[in-house]
Amino acid sequence: MSADSGLQTFRDSGGLWEGYDVQQVATVEGWNKDPEMVLQFYNERRKQAHQATPHAGHKAIAELENRYDVTIITQNVDSLHERAGSTQVIHLHGELSKVRSVSDPGLIKDIGGEAIKMGDTAEDGGQLRPHVVWFGEMVPNMEVAAEMLPQADILIVVGTSLVVYPAAGLVNYAPSGIPKYIIDPDDPDLYDDTEWNHIKKRAVKGVPELADRLLDYKSD
Repeated sequence: MSADSGLQTFRDSGGLWEGYDVQQVATVEGWNKDPEMVLQFYNERRKQAHQATPHAGHKAIAELENRYDVTIITQNVDSLHERAGSTQVIHLHGELSKVRSVSDPGLIKDIGGEAIKMGDTAEDGGQLRPHVVWFGEMVPNMEVAAEMLPQADILIVVGTSLVVYPAAGLVNYAPSGIPKYIIDPDDPDLYDDTEWNHIKKRAVKGVPELADRLLDYKSD
């Protein structure tokens, strides 16, 4: 979803992991070994995300709130959905614009696009770290997301390979028989592709196309 706003993905060819060792910048062990490098990595990502702007796909999802009760469950750590106008966004992997204390994960603050460095501390004196979920850490919003899926009347999946767990398993919580759409130019790893409507386009084109269709249906 964010790639069409100019933000690099993590796993695709040319993505962020190609230039960095995952173990160095996205694990607790990497943080303990070289926190300054980890902070620099996320400072760069935070600055880029802050400068990016929502594209037509983000705006189309926000527009759906005029006719539907829309909940977004995202693996992206930027705030593009919120900035496009969406009001119900569940961030599975954290948020780049936020930092938290290493001593108390509940001490979180929003710093926008600002950088943090060693010596920047929270109210409890704990060093600030990125408010993102690293490999091996718990995904605190997974339960929240899992509770939302069984309530869905329509499921839309955008721009994901469906191979990264535990997030990929969330689609299994959606009720059977509801309309299911997947928007991706590639062929995702679907359990049962017979129940999915596949729009083989990038998010910037495919999401507005589907949103227009759903808005027209709702107005009939």
